[in-house]
Amino acid sequence: MGSGKSTIGRLLSHELNQQFIDSDRVIEERAGADIPWIFDVEGEAGFREREVVVIDQLTQLERIVLATGGGAVLRPENRRHLQSRGYVVYLQTSIDHQLERTARDRNRPLLQSENPRAVLEKLLAERDPLYRECCDLVVRTDRRHPRSVVNEIIRQLNKQRALSHSG
Repeated sequence: MGSGKSTIGRLLSHELNQQFIDSDRVIEERAGADIPWIFDVEGEAGFREREVVVIDQLTQLERIVLATGGGAVLRPENRRHLQSRGYVVYLQTSIDHQLERTARDRNRPLLQSENPRAVLEKLLAERDPLYRECCDLVVRTDRRHPRSVVNEIIRQLNKQRALSHSG
């Protein structure tokens, strides 16, 4: 949350000449409602069920850059689909940076609390091991220009391709 997934994903898709897709936007389009509304009406469990279906479908597409919501890794089937069908990049960011980037965003139901820092710390403790389990690459995004992050991802992708072709 607040790591720059959408910005970096769009830039990366442009550089790779691939389509950018944000799974949260697809969920909203299909539901005809925004994520806070889905959380209010169906709860987090209802949202996660929608997310599983969308990620399964989107990870079967080719030549896309997919940004998922931060909680997508909570479901084992999502981790399995992401890992087996694509190259997964974990955009890692500090709690301070997340708070800066999400402070005025009312479209984040999990942060609508008295203590958003405590919420983010709890989410990170729960999710960080899952992100690491299913990712191919970890990239820090704090205080970095999105283009710098994209360049690092492309360098690592090229290195990975070279290794897979030399074996």
